[in-house]
Amino acid sequence: MAAGDKDEAFNSKFRYASTRLQALRPDRVVDAARLFLEDNENFDLAELVAKIDEYDRTHVSDLTRRRIIALFEGVPLATELEHVDFIKRVWPIADMPSPYEPDVFRSNPGTLEDAIYQHTVRNDDWTQQELLEFLGLLTCSQQQFFRFLQEVTDPIAQNPEGQAQLVKDINGHLRHDGFVLQVKRLMSGSPVYTVAQLQVGAPSDAAISATLQAFNPDAVHARWEAALQRRANNPEGAITLSRTLLEDVCKWIIHEAGETYEEKDDLPVLYRKLAGILNLAPDLHTEQVFKQILGSCQSIVESLGSLRNKISDAHSEGPLRVKPSARHAELAVNLAGTMATFLVSTWRFRQADRPMDGKTKS
Repeated sequence: MAAGDKDEAFNSKFRYASTRLQALRPDRVVDAARLFLEDNENFDLAELVAKIDEYDRTHVSDLTRRRIIALFEGVPLATELEHVDFIKRVWPIADMPSPYEPDVFRSNPGTLEDAIYQHTVRNDDWTQQELLEFLGLLTCSQQQFFRFLQEVTDPIAQNPEGQAQLVKDINGHLRHDGFVLQVKRLMSGSPVYTVAQLQVGAPSDAAISATLQAFNPDAVHARWEAALQRRANNPEGAITLSRTLLEDVCKWIIHEAGETYEEKDDLPVLYRKLAGILNLAPDLHTEQVFKQILGSCQSIVESLGSLRNKISDAHSEGPLRVKPSARHAELAVNLAGTMATFLVSTWRFRQADRPMDGKTKS
């Protein structure tokens, strides 16, 4: 900024600074704020800079923030820390103003820390929603909101059981806006989480969705969408839905082909029946490469059934049962979606190739 003269040195420093800042381009003002924050802590200024930086980025909606706040209604913010100690890890409440204006009863309302002690420690007349809203969780920068999520799921704040459930519940809301709490590192064997942008599904996801939507939007496509949604935060459920998706596809095509199946038929039985209808059985082909490809398809279907029986949520856990991870679920869902698309596409091709007498050409 331009230097001041002798008279300005004795006048308001605020006026001196603001007059010169007004002459700067907005981006230069923001750069000046960043330089200031490198050597000085100022929560309000840091929030303003963060909101400017986040202006054109993907945002967590107000609805998602409200839903996450609602998770804490009637339960403590932290199981391993006093709630005021936890709050101080996220907000400088000793330097933040009270939410109350001065009046005849409160000539000096004090700080936000004073108000929190008064209404959550000495008295218990604030709900968790009111507390979090007074802290600014609905209006703060996304950076600050994510900081809260990371601190509230930290192993220092939560016991292992509480941490696992809280992460699952938060991700159930957060993923709708394209974000997820994921493990960043381990602290003495306990996961420490960070908020990351949710990876958009593989390019094939959209093509699979389009095919299954056109085939059967109410049952088959809905099952696929449910599997996609659980792929990241509920691996066991996603694996169960992978098998169910293929069972749905097999049953619908068998039905459309005018054939029948038994309700007790499991996935391998249904697939073998469908493979005969669609001419996909390896034994029906003489070309070795087709026999290998179709044999691999059959192996994938049988393996998905086995994976579901071993590590999905369809059976009792037991002491020795393997816990699936997100990568297991991604593999199962992607394989099931690809196979489902192949079966539907093959059936549509067979229908188009069917002559008027109803018999498929050889």
